[in-house]
Amino acid sequence: MTHEPLAPDLRDAWAHGLAANPALPDALWPALLGAYPALLWSPRPPVAVAAALAHPEWKVRARAAESQPGITADRWVRLILDEPDARRRWTLTVMAADRAAELPVDVLRQLATDPSARVRAEAARLPGLPVALAVRLAGDADPAVRAEACPAAWPHLGEEARHSLLADPAGRVREVALLLHHADHPMPRDVLALFGSRDVVLATCRLEPDLARESARTSPARERGALARNPHLPADVVDLLAEDEDEDVRFTVSVRPDLTEERRAAVRVDLEEHEYHHALPWVLARQADPDAMRELAASAHPTIRRSVARARRLPPDVVTRLAADEDRVVHLFLAESCDDAPAELLLDVWRWWTGSLSHPDRPHGHPNFPRTGLLRFADDPDPHMRRLALDDEESLPALVERFTRDPSPEVRRRAATDPRLTEEAVRRLLDDPDVDVRAAVAAHPRVPAEQLASSLHDPRTATAAARNPSLPADAMAEMVDRLTRAA
Repeated sequence: MTHEPLAPDLRDAWAHGLAANPALPDALWPALLGAYPALLWSPRPPVAVAAALAHPEWKVRARAAESQPGITADRWVRLILDEPDARRRWTLTVMAADRAAELPVDVLRQLATDPSARVRAEAARLPGLPVALAVRLAGDADPAVRAEACPAAWPHLGEEARHSLLADPAGRVREVALLLHHADHPMPRDVLALFGSRDVVLATCRLEPDLARESARTSPARERGALARNPHLPADVVDLLAEDEDEDVRFTVSVRPDLTEERRAAVRVDLEEHEYHHALPWVLARQADPDAMRELAASAHPTIRRSVARARRLPPDVVTRLAADEDRVVHLFLAESCDDAPAELLLDVWRWWTGSLSHPDRPHGHPNFPRTGLLRFADDPDPHMRRLALDDEESLPALVERFTRDPSPEVRRRAATDPRLTEEAVRRLLDDPDVDVRAAVAAHPRVPAEQLASSLHDPRTATAAARNPSLPADAMAEMVDRLTRAA
């Protein structure tokens, strides 16, 4: 291993490869993350998260708190309360609130009485805040704290306290209080005029009927789209928006939860113009209700059916219906999100889908993806299907060897990852004309040491080579040391 200065592309390749190496010694994580905090943008194993959250460098701790999933309440507590710097303590509390971290009541109480007003404001957003603390923060001396505490405290405030917030000297506090007040009391025109931006008001508040009609007729398209989401609209206003000249406004109406199926189908929308890739929140909110899922899975609106398919668990009859749906996106969402997706559907989706950034291992990584009956694809003309034969539990080493010589790079790449690969085949694939095949085999535990060292210094294969679990621990330690010195 040369000791010349590492080129930037090699440094990046080594860092990302080592971070994905299952054999990386635990003791190397702090130095590796200190050299490359950006590694924390991807999920890391618990040992790495623990090392990052206890790291002496602030940028490492902050990056982990912002991005790593599954941070426990105990770690949040230590991370926040052990931070002496008020600005950093505020930043960490923001992250905890953004990620809905559930902290112990005594910690919530401590944050709610923090000397920093910004910390107290973020404490008001944390879940599980006791009513007494929320009410207390709604009367805080700092207006930013009052504004943040207002939503949690509002249901528990008496008329006098609510009136005080509605008349608060701080405009932001008055705006928040008005939004909460008009969730129950129709808003008149003169109150609407107090808001500079009207989108949130039109989307959430009860409006006086005439104001709602006027807004549906005369507001800009963006505001009409916000109004179309409002759950408090009279039926005649919904009907008016359903005939809106703007396609996006009509689409928003078409996915309202209060429409009957007959009314929904009557809204004129071009569904091909709306590639909706997220589940409608109101549909997912009903996923624990089997009857609701049955009804929604039968909707004529594909966005509704796609949202049902995003549920993690579904009754068998709903799965059967969605698996037979004419909309391919329904099949895709079922394969990506639903634990009950059937093997036949997963195999069919595999034919035309290779994985998304949000679900990179689906459908192939789904627990129901078939692992038997795949040998029939060994001679399939489609290499994407042919490669599946190696996943069959009854496949033999001879098929691995055959696929190392397959004309398709995709099939050879799959063979390059097979644990049954011979050392001779490893050597041959390291000289494969396809760089992705060479990279795939560079991570194989049977790569000879001298060729592994060579792969570590080729930017095209270095990431995979650094991921190779056969790398000696002392070699990984030396690599991390060089990364640290180069950072």
